[in-house]
Amino acid sequence: MLTRTFSHIQGIGRQTEAALWAHGCETWDDFLAEPDRYSVGGASRSLVIEQIRQSKQALEAKHHQYFAKTLGLAESWRAWQEFKDSCLYLDIETDGTNSSDSITTIGAYDGSQFVALIKGHDLERFRDLITNYSMIVSFNGFSFDVPVLQRRFRDVVFDHIHLDLMLPLKRLGYRGGLKKIEAHLGIQRSPETAGLTGRDAIWLWRRYLRGDESAMETLIAYNREDCVNMERLAEVAYDGMKRYCLGPTPSLFSKSAQ
Repeated sequence: MLTRTFSHIQGIGRQTEAALWAHGCETWDDFLAEPDRYSVGGASRSLVIEQIRQSKQALEAKHHQYFAKTLGLAESWRAWQEFKDSCLYLDIETDGTNSSDSITTIGAYDGSQFVALIKGHDLERFRDLITNYSMIVSFNGFSFDVPVLQRRFRDVVFDHIHLDLMLPLKRLGYRGGLKKIEAHLGIQRSPETAGLTGRDAIWLWRRYLRGDESAMETLIAYNREDCVNMERLAEVAYDGMKRYCLGPTPSLFSKSAQ
């Protein structure tokens, strides 16, 4: 989908992008092969050519910062297929306070391995961990997880492509929180964590501080499922948004998904 994207180019909106597709210009290469053939609306043709070439170079170099800036949060889903091999599904738990030291657990899953970083043990490893990835996937992370992480790790540069799943899933008609959407999609939680919420995560942390090691095991299991299940939701969001952009169907907005 990324190489079919034109709306990130200055002067080209979604209507012009759709018109380009409708007239057979389906990829960057199509446009560059015949740049005078296609209408670019009110955009500068020379600038469009230049920025398409920049986009190709950025993708070849895996320069994620370019796409983080040009796609923005709303259209970041378009880059998931090309960057999913360097993607981190990220979720944090906190102690319920607003302090800069409120993070208790950082869960991170890269599609094959999960790691939980725990306050008082290895939370500082996050600084090195995050530098290995080009894309962050979260659920409501733009409003919660990332601001809290930025407050805790002020020296970390968050220049990643950020796919906040809540946004494309909402556009596809999926309402509610992470657990509600999981249930709608048939994703089941383990008996150990079924029904737990962020409030329970706070309670589990407090139990752990009082010496209950089993509470930490449950907290990590809960955090792991938050992260791992987001990979499936990313697939749903990407496939659904791609179908919607290239040719929406009423089924994408069925009442059952709301």
